[in-house]
Amino acid sequence: MIKASQRSLAPLFSLAVLSWCVGCTPDESPFRQENENLRKQLAKQESLLNSLQDGNKVMQQQIDLLNQELRDAKKQTEHAQAEAKSLQTEAKTLGTKLDAQLAESKKLSGEIQRTAAKAAQATDSIRVEEKGSQVEDLPRPLPAVAKAAEEALTRNGYRIRVTVKTDQKAVFVTERKISIPTSVETAGSRNQYVVSLQALPSNVTRLSVKAEFERVAQGGRVLAVDAEEIAEIERRLIAEIGKAVASPSKL
Repeated sequence: MIKASQRSLAPLFSLAVLSWCVGCTPDESPFRQENENLRKQLAKQESLLNSLQDGNKVMQQQIDLLNQELRDAKKQTEHAQAEAKSLQTEAKTLGTKLDAQLAESKKLSGEIQRTAAKAAQATDSIRVEEKGSQVEDLPRPLPAVAKAAEEALTRNGYRIRVTVKTDQKAVFVTERKISIPTSVETAGSRNQYVVSLQALPSNVTRLSVKAEFERVAQGGRVLAVDAEEIAEIERRLIAEIGKAVASPSKL
């Protein structure tokens, strides 16, 4: 009887134990929530880390850019300093040259003043010699008559040896022109002109011509020359100069 009762209670006991075991199964929900929270925090940390890394890259780029700008600025500064040094050297050289030029200019100025003083003395000493020469007053200014006289002398084969010009006077002395006698019957000649000019009022110029004319025979013998023949030679040159100044287009 007792054994039969025990057999009838065994299934109930097994069911009770199973129910208790089921009731004792641990609840995993809090762990899952915590894991989810940790995953979210990890994602945030990774995102923040990525942001920091990106920020570091940008900052590094800015630093590299600034370093490059500093290097460029340093090069420009060094270049500017080199140019400034070169300019200083050039300025010093130019200053030295300028000092030398100023000294030379001062020297030339002194020479010019001395030359001007000598010219003034020469002007005072110039005397238009009219004695023994042919004289004519031409109604033209001194520069025009002087130019015509030079051209006439050159045109006739006379080289001018001495020229003295001032505002009021001018003197031309030619070299001696010699023509060799071609035969016993034909004498040669030698001549030298002294042409003097004197400015007068109203743009009038006094022209004086003196000829040192000689006849020369073969063997170098000097022949006597009539004074009238010499005067005629002087008058011919005056006439040629007067004709030139009378035609302004020829001057």
